[in-house]
Amino acid sequence: MGKRAALAKKLFIKTYGCQMNVYDSARMADVLAPLGYGPVDSPRGADMVILNTCHIREKAAEKVYSELGRLTPLQQDKAARGERMVIAVAGCVAQAEGEEILRRAPQVDLVFGPQTYHRLPELVARVLAAGPGEGILDTEFPVISKFDLLPEEAASQGPAVYLSVQEGCDKFCTFCVVPYTRGAEFSRPAAQVVAEAERRVAAGAREITLLGQNVNAYHGAGPDGADWSLGRLITRLAEIDGLERLRYTTSHPSDMDDELIRAHATVDKLMPYLHLPVQSGSDRVLASMNRRHRADDYRKVVDRLRAVRSDLALSSDFIVGFPGESDRDFADTLRLVTDVGFAQAYSFKYSPRPGTPAALMEQVPEGVKVERLAMLQFLLGEQQAAFNQATLGRVLPVLFERKGRRNGQLVGRSPYMQAVHATAPERLLGRIVDLRIDDRHPNSLAGTVVTEELVGVVPAAGPAKPARVSA
Repeated sequence: MGKRAALAKKLFIKTYGCQMNVYDSARMADVLAPLGYGPVDSPRGADMVILNTCHIREKAAEKVYSELGRLTPLQQDKAARGERMVIAVAGCVAQAEGEEILRRAPQVDLVFGPQTYHRLPELVARVLAAGPGEGILDTEFPVISKFDLLPEEAASQGPAVYLSVQEGCDKFCTFCVVPYTRGAEFSRPAAQVVAEAERRVAAGAREITLLGQNVNAYHGAGPDGADWSLGRLITRLAEIDGLERLRYTTSHPSDMDDELIRAHATVDKLMPYLHLPVQSGSDRVLASMNRRHRADDYRKVVDRLRAVRSDLALSSDFIVGFPGESDRDFADTLRLVTDVGFAQAYSFKYSPRPGTPAALMEQVPEGVKVERLAMLQFLLGEQQAAFNQATLGRVLPVLFERKGRRNGQLVGRSPYMQAVHATAPERLLGRIVDLRIDDRHPNSLAGTVVTEELVGVVPAAGPAKPARVSA
């Protein structure tokens, strides 16, 4: 009987935060499958529950404790039946606050960091041998890369998948916990990445998103003995038969090198959509954030990218109300947004992360943060609406990824990461199909199938840059 057969134990994983955590959760399931654990959609009745946490956003730890409180009655119900529900906390909150979690939440059996989940079989064995109430903590940074010890991926994970190529960060932005929870930058060897990508494509993947906390700092060892850049890795991955689309996230403006920009010009499979966080448009705030670039440096990178790929659409991250941000600093951010134009963006009020330098700086009043965030989100929302409006009446290739909410409806993504739904036969799942865009909604587009034949992945001319809206 195969190692994935007869999965008798129920495993529920709740994932918070970034795509890296989505990837990690899938790999945790792979690691636990040989022990008989199979994924379920609810924690009720589960034999093991893992909360894969994120420490980036405000009150991240408190959200975890709230979830643990909801899990406790389910754990007690299992115990009353003479059974056991193992509760584990993984990810960045686990890495940052492991001892505190075990002290504050005695129902937790296991706490482990993002660099140690390859040791799950051993950790689960220790938990089961120890019994309830004997919480186990493993948040060490191993000498050997976890990627060298992970099993192969589950056979089927859908037509659009994530593939981790880089972890950690050496930038030490003053607001960010990633260097402390994920560690120093590490890049997987190129041959290892290519091999995993080939397995994913053989299992049905048509789109791969390369992941890293600072993915364009990738410098993995190549089979030729030299370090490969992300641009070179992308060029090699594009040679895989059956792979139709490539994306990567998340990037740092300072690491957007010539080879990667050239890949945007020469690799047709690299989608014309890029998430490139800037965080602020103020040079003074960027310096305080330790971002290592100025606002005009960001503008120049965008200009270079658009010079080689005129249909490129941009997404970004913004923090408002960073310590010391003045009205003038915020106006500089609005000016950058107006200058660049974004198809999509994520914007947040600054919230202090314990242990980071910015948490010790003089804070901006909460009311000011709220007001500034509303102004920024209005401007960004106008740009996103203009970008989506520009797609109406056009034909875009859409990769159908899943069934929609309505009967006979499929949902997929355009080259620009827009969610698109259409009435289409189920046999088109996993296919790239031409859709005429007929309508737009707040968070999606609606289209009509033009042809059921497999199509190229890049439209002849993408939507124009989002309209510049007066700030």
